[in-house]
Amino acid sequence: MVSVLEVLKPKDERISWVYAVLPISIATGPVGTFVQLYILELQGTVVDVGLAITLFNAVSIPAAMIWGFATDRFQKRRPIVVASYLAMAGTLILFIFVRTIHGVDLLYSLFSLVSSAAATPLNLLIMETEPKSRWTSGFARFSMVSSIGVTVGLLLGVAWGDFLPLHLLVAPLAILSVMSGVLSIVWIREPSFVFEREMIVMVRRSLYERLLVLPVAFLKIPRMIDFRRVLKGLKYELTRETQVLYLSILAFYLASGIFNTSLVPSLYGANLSKSQIFLVSLVGMVVQTASFRFAGPYIEKRSLKDAALGGLVLRSICYALIGISAYLLTGLLYLGTTLVLYPLAAGIAYAAYYAASNVMVFNTLGRSSQGSALGVYSAFVGLATTLGSFISGYMSFYFGFPVTFISAGLCLAAAAALTSMLAAPTKVEPD
Repeated sequence: MVSVLEVLKPKDERISWVYAVLPISIATGPVGTFVQLYILELQGTVVDVGLAITLFNAVSIPAAMIWGFATDRFQKRRPIVVASYLAMAGTLILFIFVRTIHGVDLLYSLFSLVSSAAATPLNLLIMETEPKSRWTSGFARFSMVSSIGVTVGLLLGVAWGDFLPLHLLVAPLAILSVMSGVLSIVWIREPSFVFEREMIVMVRRSLYERLLVLPVAFLKIPRMIDFRRVLKGLKYELTRETQVLYLSILAFYLASGIFNTSLVPSLYGANLSKSQIFLVSLVGMVVQTASFRFAGPYIEKRSLKDAALGGLVLRSICYALIGISAYLLTGLLYLGTTLVLYPLAAGIAYAAYYAASNVMVFNTLGRSSQGSALGVYSAFVGLATTLGSFISGYMSFYFGFPVTFISAGLCLAAAAALTSMLAAPTKVEPD
């Protein structure tokens, strides 16, 4: 008799384990939009949505530290990945039984904690199971599978939103999470040798994918002296490259936190259906996936500074125009405008900026202080995103969505001004 586990085994175990990520990517795709809509369905306000996202982002910072150190401590990949997926399934299924906003906040924070566990082990597995000559293709495959999964998940949200009870959406998502856990047990084999987390920083594509999944990563906990070194550079030499770069990235993530936190509530307040709101996220994700496919060739044809600046300017204009639309339009007219502008901002503009700024960050990580530099960068990113989410809920509640979105656009304009102060940096050689 052939067991189910034998049937599930891939022909090429060295590379096919990445497809175990597909079900969990489908499961995570609609979660953020689901949580916001569920809070609003429970008669919550944009302030409640902002606080939920603030807690999610705040938890992601210590979670990145905890799971990073756990990965180095246990030197095992599969148990952490499987535990993460099963814990995500358990957390998702609990949403069915929660009928309070505080309960949703608690579960969403718990989801932030458990979902971040698998990011570092999966990135290391690619380098530990693939020859170095195939690392780039391995990360590309991993990224492709994850993007396809998120897209399918959002498509499920579109199909589900207006026809079935929203709170039951987590049931198929939990089942998919369990599927990824089972596939990981069957397909992932512990490598014969393991890398420390420092290897992620030494390989640009690895750092690129790790920060795309979770934009905070800590090789070690940054000390006050590390922050003072950066702040001292800002005080005495404002045009110093690393400090100005980090400050521009800080403004970028602050703007992203402000805008993204209020987008779903603004669509909900414009009398759009839940399926239509999921559709906005879906179209943005499809355009983003396609944009990342061409981001590399795009920045190769121009300087990193020009690519980053172009992305910031386009995103800033789109944010401001969505703010104006939120003031002038409602219903299907607002939906149509958002379906054009949001994919430009979240897709084309984000991919151009992310690809270029990622290389510039990589260039700042000197070998003698990689851990402290990445720690300071991650702390800034995490705090900026969290602060942006917190500000967004209250700003939208008291001043309206147009003010919030235009303010986010102005933050991006400030990021663009700072980026324009940089010298055109040299690209790093391919890994």
